[in-house]
Amino acid sequence: MPENNREEKALGFLGLATRAGRVIAGVPLICTALQKGKKEKTPVLVLLAADASQNTQKRVTDRTAYYSVPLIRLSVDGATLALRVGKRDGTVAAVGITEPSLAQAIMNLYHE
Repeated sequence: MPENNREEKALGFLGLATRAGRVIAGVPLICTALQKGKKEKTPVLVLLAADASQNTQKRVTDRTAYYSVPLIRLSVDGATLALRVGKRDGTVAAVGITEPSLAQAIMNLYHE
């Protein structure tokens, strides 16, 4: 469950991005999208679940730093994150948002 109102709003924006088809769910897909760098399909913001393994955290942190993509660590677990992007089974350790305006709206929540 989201820790605060700011995070609840961020997850709401994530839902909008999902419905718009502007989300990449899962670490392997995010890493591939960052490497390929196609304009419409490159994440402009990555959200990381609180329960991501140390290896996953390092992988995502290193990739986002290398490609200069902002990273926000959430307080929700991977199962909650998976539900917010429409995945009913399993967990999602990270989600990339490819819509610049929605990504900016989420970043603004964390930098108020």
